Amino acid sequence: MSLLKEVTAGKLKIRIFDTRANLGADAAKNTASKIRELLKEKSEINMIFAAAPSQNEFLETLLKEDIEWNRINAFHMDEYIGLDANAPQGFGNFLKDRLFGKVGFKSVNYIQGNTGDPEAECVRYAELLKKNPTDIVCLGIGENGHLAFNDPPVADFQDPVLVKTVELDSVCRQQQVNDGCFASIDLVPTHAISITIPGLMAGSYIFGMVPGKTKAEAVYRTATEDISTNCPATILKNHDNAILYTDSDSANRLL
Repeated sequence: MSLLKEVTAGKLKIRIFDTRANLGADAAKNTASKIRELLKEKSEINMIFAAAPSQNEFLETLLKEDIEWNRINAFHMDEYIGLDANAPQGFGNFLKDRLFGKVGFKSVNYIQGNTGDPEAECVRYAELLKKNPTDIVCLGIGENGHLAFNDPPVADFQDPVLVKTVELDSVCRQQQVNDGCFASIDLVPTHAISITIPGLMAGSYIFGMVPGKTKAEAVYRTATEDISTNCPATILKNHDNAILYTDSDSANRLL
């Protein structure tokens, strides 16, 4: 496993690998190790997962690890509003296909993005998070530096709620096209339900998987800019236990 370099930005550790595959393998190994460590101390743990192509190698490798899935309550961090319940682009469906439906979690808690009352859904999901304090967050970073769907225009480091409805900015929506999830930007929903920045930062441990050339600017900004909502991911530099896993494409400006 070729680790090219490790740098530190604030409290954030950034590990740079030669390939996406090696990035995913190291992230999965370390996440699984933390899961096993926590399960020695607790009867069950709570995890939040991201749904994006950037997570593919990590999720594939995590499935091969020796993990007591039946002691983990699973959550995901965001969902489109108004997308057909069976649409493959739905983040719950993405994770069901790649993780949630492949192993026996103690519980899988889906955000219902096609509910008739998104605000009530935010309250419901926030209550679940309060009852099940987050141990581990597995996330990515958007091209605009977003965490979950906290784009720069709506990101709030002091958000008073754990879950909220958001309007997606054009860079975020175009990323969904760039990732091959939608054929054109007009097909990408304009609104979503998202766990807020404080909701994500409440996780005891954060593992971030950020491969690919399209993320190079976001990774560089996260590492070098002052902490601000202009690049929401910069807040990770304040977390005591956050690690970013990058590759030679996404971290090329840090090599």
